[in-house]
Amino acid sequence: MRNRNTIEFLGLWESLHNPHFNRVQFDTFKTEAGLNRFVMTPSKWIEATGAIGIVSKAGRYNSGTYAHSDIAMEFASWISAEFKLYLMKDYRRLKYDENSRLSLSWNLNREISKLNYRVHTDAIQQNLLPPELTREQQSYVYADEADVLNVALFGITAAQWRANNSDKKGNIRDYASLQQLLVLANMESYNALLIGQQVPQSERLKSLRMMAINQLQTLSSLDVTSLPQLPRGSEQ
Repeated sequence: MRNRNTIEFLGLWESLHNPHFNRVQFDTFKTEAGLNRFVMTPSKWIEATGAIGIVSKAGRYNSGTYAHSDIAMEFASWISAEFKLYLMKDYRRLKYDENSRLSLSWNLNREISKLNYRVHTDAIQQNLLPPELTREQQSYVYADEADVLNVALFGITAAQWRANNSDKKGNIRDYASLQQLLVLANMESYNALLIGQQVPQSERLKSLRMMAINQLQTLSSLDVTSLPQLPRGSEQ
């Protein structure tokens, strides 16, 4: 604990976690650390700075020095290079496992929204496509109905998103959050039902917008992890 780097680490930890930390005394210790006359013990550190990251107990039972896991691992990594290496490797493993689980959740909901997109397009085909329309005209109808969902959920059309994000691959739905994908899957099924009931598009847009707002508010109150925007495929 005489080491200057140790004092700086302990001071930083206390500054982040301890609102009553005595920074004036800490600055004094940091200035003196490393000098031959400088002596530091856990008890002295706790008494002088009001530290909470280290606890020193005396007595017959349970005596000794205890530290928060952050501080304990820092001390252990300083003592053992092998431990520090294992700690780094395990951290990378945990982050990889976490990212894998998040990606799985995102992809699962993306696939669900694709399946519901088929339900959506079938409803369009059965109710909104007169047989005399050309293939090109039919594609406009599909795109127009897809944008009903985009506007209701994201507030913009697919073309507007592409104009604002020309540097990105894929489409607006490839960059949706986990919550948005969940809502999108519900909206596709609901819009298919409204189309089957011959509800005008303007009325459907209002209902879908309200649905998106309500469901996103509900999901945001839950601990559903939002995912970073990752480049994915360009399928609709």
